[in-house]
Amino acid sequence: MWSTNLEHTIRIHGTDCACDANAIEDAIRTMEGVQSCEFNLATGQMQVVGGISRETLLTHLKEQGYDVVDQQHQSDTMINLHEPVDFLRFMWGRSESRLAILGGLLILPGVIFGELLGQHYPLVDLASIGALVAAGLPIARSAWLSLKTSFEININVLMTIAAVGAVLLGAYTEAGMVMVLFAIGEALEGFVANRARHSIRSLVDIVPSKAVVLRHRGGQVHEEHIQVEAIKVGDVFLVKPGEQIPMDGRVVAGASLVNQAPITGEGRLVEKVDRSEVLAGSINGEGALEIEVTRIAEDNTINRLIKMVEDAQEKRAPVQRFVDRFARFYTPIVVLLAVLVAIIPPLFFGQPFFNPTSGSFGWFYRGLGLLVVACPCALVISTPVSIISAISNAARNGVLIKGGSHLETLSRVKMIAFDKTGTLTDGRPSVVAVRAIDCQAPALVTHSVEQVHRCKGCDDLIALASAVERQSEHPLAQAIVREAARRGLKDRYPAAEMVTAQVGQGVTGQIGKYQVTIGSHRHFDNAITHPQGHCLDAKGDAMSGFTTVMVSEGGRFRGTIILADKVRQHTRQAVTMLKRAGLTNLVMLTGDNQAAAIAIGERTGITDVRGELMPEDKVSAVEELQKDHGIVAMVGDGINDAPALATADVGIAIGGALGGTAQAMETSDITLMSDDLRQLPYVYNLSRAAMHTIRFNMSLSLGIKLAFILIVMLGLGTMWMAVLADMGTSLLVTLNGVRLLHQSTNSISHISRA
Repeated sequence: MWSTNLEHTIRIHGTDCACDANAIEDAIRTMEGVQSCEFNLATGQMQVVGGISRETLLTHLKEQGYDVVDQQHQSDTMINLHEPVDFLRFMWGRSESRLAILGGLLILPGVIFGELLGQHYPLVDLASIGALVAAGLPIARSAWLSLKTSFEININVLMTIAAVGAVLLGAYTEAGMVMVLFAIGEALEGFVANRARHSIRSLVDIVPSKAVVLRHRGGQVHEEHIQVEAIKVGDVFLVKPGEQIPMDGRVVAGASLVNQAPITGEGRLVEKVDRSEVLAGSINGEGALEIEVTRIAEDNTINRLIKMVEDAQEKRAPVQRFVDRFARFYTPIVVLLAVLVAIIPPLFFGQPFFNPTSGSFGWFYRGLGLLVVACPCALVISTPVSIISAISNAARNGVLIKGGSHLETLSRVKMIAFDKTGTLTDGRPSVVAVRAIDCQAPALVTHSVEQVHRCKGCDDLIALASAVERQSEHPLAQAIVREAARRGLKDRYPAAEMVTAQVGQGVTGQIGKYQVTIGSHRHFDNAITHPQGHCLDAKGDAMSGFTTVMVSEGGRFRGTIILADKVRQHTRQAVTMLKRAGLTNLVMLTGDNQAAAIAIGERTGITDVRGELMPEDKVSAVEELQKDHGIVAMVGDGINDAPALATADVGIAIGGALGGTAQAMETSDITLMSDDLRQLPYVYNLSRAAMHTIRFNMSLSLGIKLAFILIVMLGLGTMWMAVLADMGTSLLVTLNGVRLLHQSTNSISHISRA
């Protein structure tokens, strides 16, 4: 007999305190058939693996008093998007929060008359007890469930014991204040965590819920407004100027400039023409587009991005696992300390144990105060809320981080290795210079198309070559055609006739009464006379890693077109930003010849260049860098560099303008959704800012805890002050972590250098 292990993802609401995570995990791990259980407080999601049914898990959780959502009947990325976001509606939307508000009203007379004026009246004490009951009922119920199911002493148990102890001492107002402050603090913490928890899923709101689908009936095209969930792959929909694109697809008619910033973080408009890929959530420009659906709604890029970000938040960083382990030891140690503080002074030094007539109440009261600060809520919540905020910030700026562990590792990177083709460069050839025979101005080779020299002779040379290359799919031919279109020369000559390609020589075509030949320098050396100066320049171009094609018309040499794989627009700026951030160890790994690699290195600012490497050589190079420098990140296109990306401590893939995005999202540790390399220094600075925030939060949490332990032991603090400090610290570290969600690029850079 055998059983199949199943994986279940269950979302649990109302888990505000960091200590809830351990209680939930323990309650499930003890169930028969459960192999593993992990609950992530930051996302509110629990992952369970084992031979146990989903219905059994849901029933058990509901019996324990947890508010669960069955995600099998709802889309993982579409639920809970309309939960209350303002604080008052959030408070009123939960029964325990409403009870906390009632308790706050009932405790006011005790605070005013008892604490401020020193007057005690029976009715005031009764109101304080009412506040204790109202605010404390959910807390006491949770405490009982924790003791009954997992035998764990969590914060709810400690708070309940402290409040009951205060009642025994006759401190009714203080008992009520302890519960009210704790309940309101839990609600505040839950509200802030809820905002962070739903930040990334709010991206779904940018995608329209309906699309205008084009249907062909009776020889006519009809427009139908249809919910995106009902649209199938292959359907064609219309997007008018200024509208948002509702589905992933491929352009089949029209042309426009599209803003992809909501998904890729690109700061520029991207041209979309026939066969171009488009993303759901992008904003169309001034042209109408007809788009064929390539992915159904639940599988589009933005939903997959959100799902992967949520999954990433489940992968705990090493620092988070350390804090979780530390917290399990911290609580029992402080509880033991509280017992010793309450017992040892009265037992061995004659100090009062239970003295309700005294203002200090004795050492029993001090022990109760220590119980209040025994739970490491602030310490435990300080890490996941910072990680979820950083990962969500990155996703909203076009960077996918696959887990907290990768975020932490990136912050410790000492060396970055770059692939060249498709990473530092565009990955496709472009025209970088033109030398026409009848142009007197010198044509300098440059990697910027905008700087290509313009003259009548150069323009005519490009137009002539484009007329021949128009029907070719060869990358060099397409580069010449694109350059002609960019210059507005596409229709200067009619398309060549009798076009013939000759392997190793080039291509010929008839334009008017002349035969036009486009070929390599070697072919022209053997077949067509050309000036010595052009010959020498072509040899120099080849040594620098450029590709040259020569053009003749009717046997007469017309000039040379120089092509190269251009350095990406922002590559040099990104390299400068990385160096400014402290990452000076940068290396280029490429299969190109060393001379061409050095030329690219000079244009990018990378001086350590290693060329002529096969894929296995790149793996060896990464391993060598790890030995010499420690933690190494590898940046590649996510397709051809998979072995090196997997070998590096952090594999960073460039998704590009959609070509490799799907594969890159699946295979890399971190994906830059656009081809803008400036996202790399941004995410590096973000990782350092996240770790700086986590270290600060941990120091603050432990510092305040230790300070209040000392204050309580000296008899200088009250229980309600300890509660205020404990919940205040939890709220502070939560808010500090959530700051990462809204930090701009500049402020992230500033924090990372702090």
